[in-house]
Amino acid sequence: MKYFNFLFLSCTLISQTNCTGNDYSKIPEDIKEAFSKAGVPLLNESRKPAQWTLKTIKGETISLESLRGKIVFLNFWATWCPPCRGEMPSMEALYQRFKTKDFAMVACNIMEDAGIVQHFAENGKYNFTIALDSDGKVSENYGVQGIPASYVIDREGNLILQSIGGRNWDTPGLRSAFEALLNYGQ
Repeated sequence: MKYFNFLFLSCTLISQTNCTGNDYSKIPEDIKEAFSKAGVPLLNESRKPAQWTLKTIKGETISLESLRGKIVFLNFWATWCPPCRGEMPSMEALYQRFKTKDFAMVACNIMEDAGIVQHFAENGKYNFTIALDSDGKVSENYGVQGIPASYVIDREGNLILQSIGGRNWDTPGLRSAFEALLNYGQ
């Protein structure tokens, strides 16, 4: 419970993963540079993220493994968190821009009532997948100590980006960086 008491006091991300490093040299320097210039540098070394399976607000089951082969934008959030609410419209814009290009966006709500989360999603007209981390185990496995916390996982299932705090995900620089990442290897 101490973990979640801190979560309620903080809306910043201090993130760790229980992962081992992988060969990261295959992502081209221009893609790394694009993310860095956009203010969200890729990790120095990719890692294997914790696997998960969750229910969505629509009652469907989704797993990280089921998204393999796509670029996955994974976000941990709560409806009571102002920075979380603030970045949601830009996440929706990013999702709409890339949803047809092997891009998946999953926003994992941490430990809130499904009805509250569904009402929030409907009012915001958010179309990306919203999953329910009802017991907080997935966020705990990712080492999330504050929210919003965002991660990007590549097509091979490697964690390549983690973001600290809320941000505008629909900037020209980030759109270009995601476009380059999505086009890489296609």
